[in-house]
Amino acid sequence: MRSWKSRSALEMTKAAAAASESYFVSRLAERARRDDVAAPCTFEALAKNLETYLQPRQVAQVRRAHDYAANAHTGQFRRTGHPYISHPIAVASILADMHMDHQTLMAALLHDVIEDTPVAKSTLGNRFGKQVAELVDGVSKLSTIFHSPAEAQAVNFQKMALAMAKDIRVIMVKLADRLHNMRTIGVMSREQRKRVARETLDYYAPIANRLGMHNVKVEFEDLGFAALYPLRAERIRQAVEDARGNRKALMDEIDKSIQAALGGEGISAQVESREKHVFSIYQKMKTQHKPFKEIMDVFGFRIVVSQEDDCYRALGVVHNLYKPVAGRFKDYIAIPKVNGYQSLHTTLFGMHGVPIEVQIRTEHMSEVADHGIAGHWLYKAPDEKTRGNQRTRRWVRDLMELQQRAGNPLEFIESLKIDLFPDDVYVFTPKGEIMELPRGASPVDFAYAVHTDIGNRCVACRIDRALAPLSQQLQSGQSVEVITSDDARPSPDWLTFAVSGKARAAIRHSLKSQKRTESIALGRKLLNRSLANVGSSINDLDFRRLRRVFKEFGVRKLDEVLQAIGNGDVMSYAVAQRLLSADNRDYEAVPVEHAGPVAIRDGEGLVITYGRCCGPVPGDAIVGHMTPGKGFVVHIESCNNMTETRRRSPEQLIPAKWTGSTDAEFTTTLRIGVNRKKGVIAELAAIIADVDAGVDRINVVERDARVSSVIVVVSVQNRDHLARVMRRLRAIPNVLTINRVSG
Repeated sequence: MRSWKSRSALEMTKAAAAASESYFVSRLAERARRDDVAAPCTFEALAKNLETYLQPRQVAQVRRAHDYAANAHTGQFRRTGHPYISHPIAVASILADMHMDHQTLMAALLHDVIEDTPVAKSTLGNRFGKQVAELVDGVSKLSTIFHSPAEAQAVNFQKMALAMAKDIRVIMVKLADRLHNMRTIGVMSREQRKRVARETLDYYAPIANRLGMHNVKVEFEDLGFAALYPLRAERIRQAVEDARGNRKALMDEIDKSIQAALGGEGISAQVESREKHVFSIYQKMKTQHKPFKEIMDVFGFRIVVSQEDDCYRALGVVHNLYKPVAGRFKDYIAIPKVNGYQSLHTTLFGMHGVPIEVQIRTEHMSEVADHGIAGHWLYKAPDEKTRGNQRTRRWVRDLMELQQRAGNPLEFIESLKIDLFPDDVYVFTPKGEIMELPRGASPVDFAYAVHTDIGNRCVACRIDRALAPLSQQLQSGQSVEVITSDDARPSPDWLTFAVSGKARAAIRHSLKSQKRTESIALGRKLLNRSLANVGSSINDLDFRRLRRVFKEFGVRKLDEVLQAIGNGDVMSYAVAQRLLSADNRDYEAVPVEHAGPVAIRDGEGLVITYGRCCGPVPGDAIVGHMTPGKGFVVHIESCNNMTETRRRSPEQLIPAKWTGSTDAEFTTTLRIGVNRKKGVIAELAAIIADVDAGVDRINVVERDARVSSVIVVVSVQNRDHLARVMRRLRAIPNVLTINRVSG
């Protein structure tokens, strides 16, 4: 009887959620059709804006481009019901607010002419000049980048890199184009809306962030989130509004105290309160497993001053006013972020003990923080514009180097994604220069960041003046010295721990440029070393029985396998495991014996780690694959994250098996749907403890009036132990559903 009631309640809840989502989707559509969103300004209003910073002849050229585009799009309408020309005007208006140059604005007005009308690139070149035609053509080629399977998508993404390398303004127009499309996304079909929103969050927002365009990135994220999860976005937005009223008095009080303290020291400054945007709140709730209240308990302020010296003086003032939190100060002025962002960040214990996050920057730093590379067009100082553009040019140059060295488009995409999602580590050269590297970087990554030749000739390193392994992960603040030799060359083993896109592309490129005989000799040496761990060698294997293994790796004979190993295309350990298992069933799967990172038995000192996405426990059917910086990563066979790997590169998956018994504990994640009743979370925790399991983390991630979705990370000994935990939890009257999270 209880299960029938539970199902009924769950069905009612799902129906209510669907109805709520449908309501918010209809609101998205209503918003998209509003004149101030779909057609936010007329060309005359745009022209008045342009007159504030462009020369009259340049405004006249922009007007010519508008008239031509309006004529080309005559009779065309958008799904919002507005004339099509309203979209190019809106795109140009976004760029005008960033004070972009007249050629960029002309390209914005003409950006759909080649794609949607019979007009050719050559015609635009004759009428508006080669540069404008190249910009329009570059934007047109980017329109279908992400609408294709992985391989073709990667090829198109390379086209984007080429277009950006020729002229960075191409991506500026494309970002503005996507921004207006996101503002009107509500009129798209459900399938299109989800696809476009996902593309925006996965690619366009990170690119905007990489170019330092914070305002664009934030709007991409909030609009994409609302399109993907309208119900969740609305609930968080409403919660922020509700919390704003409760916080206002305290925010005003803190604001006045900071203003008074700065004024007392003769520092002229603007003090602004900062409010977290909806998507960042959702991400913190999801990834840091924090409740909404805990995130909103932090108060944010921004102090904008005139001169760089005043930033440090203002820092002293606020540290005297409120006690700083140890370890929570970052100087991005002395060490700017890779996208050019500069600011001082500090966290304080404010009045009544509330935590306060403060950013201190100059007006120019604030402009660059909001608009990124576009901020350098807006700012008038030539030296500042040059400095900002140098960072952008450096990134685009590195992008081109990645493209040239990548063996195929998918390698390029892999390297680019690493570059788009960095968690920065700052280290020092022996001369005291600062190098910025992605999280998990090794001395090999450092060597290639200094220069490709240094990386290729690297043989050893010193970290803080002490000899250290090339595979050691670097920490911010360390000093790194690379030791080189003219006779040295990159090792395929480096691909197991190098994480930067530049290093991985250069290693692969160098390995592939080796002579075939050298690659085969190196591959033989590496494979024999892997086989030697189990007392075997290449000569001991019966290769007449191993043709199936060769077929898996797409080769016909041993030398081709050895060459692939020597070139770094496949790992010697993976080949050894396949060969051994084909020749002897005892080696069919990698033995996994303990919890936590441990040395693989007979496995070159590599380590075993466990996928956080699925949380495998003893008794699960498991597979693994080699991951840079993590060694052999074990996943449940049915893990969602293994599906794409299995489809695209099945040879990368290595069978694994649990061996022996252990008293160690393994963590895995459960999603539990519960009725919203007082004390239900405590009841869940008590039941888990009663079955001798541990609760590592528990968090409510979704709520409505009746049902909560609870994420619980539990520690268990094996699959049977987990099954007992789940049975006891299902017996709780207020538990509606319980599922294991698997990727």
